Amino acid sequence: MTTKEDDIGAQLARRIRLERDARDWSLADLAERSGVAKATISKIEREETSPTAVVLVRLAAAFDLTFAGLLLRAEAGDDRVSRAADQAVWQDPATGYVRRQVYSRPDHPVELVRVELPAGQQVVLPASSYANIRQLVWVQSGVLVITEGEQRQPLAAGDCLGFGTPSNVTFANETDAVCVYVVALSRS
Repeated sequence: MTTKEDDIGAQLARRIRLERDARDWSLADLAERSGVAKATISKIEREETSPTAVVLVRLAAAFDLTFAGLLLRAEAGDDRVSRAADQAVWQDPATGYVRRQVYSRPDHPVELVRVELPAGQQVVLPASSYANIRQLVWVQSGVLVITEGEQRQPLAAGDCLGFGTPSNVTFANETDAVCVYVVALSRS
């Protein structure tokens, strides 16, 4: 991991603890609300482990935040310009999924994210991660297979999908090449 990624891990640990403390929740309270083991949350807060995307989504949902919203609060910046060198990059330790927060501000309704999904990998996100947001996915390179509930949508470079009613979603790269896609989120 790079120093910037280490910094983001530390910022996430502090933000999760701050969000929990602000609600006056114990570790057990957050574990119950998120479905994440109390021991796992404790290790994340003590920076002993790096959380996966799925764990971060569950924690964010428990706080009534989006995944991006949790990352944004952890990274907190005030500039309207999102400089490439300053954009937060996070890598899922379980899948190698790399997420770059291209643009996000608490006072702006749109967030922009760039994702690199390694060959043969998938990320499954629960319906709760899509509460109160609208989302588009635009594939830049490779092939991405999105499964929303029972509906499977293969997307090639240049294809764009607008998400429907919140449901469990699987982002899968079934090929032997990296898939790069952009996610645009709008808070409702």
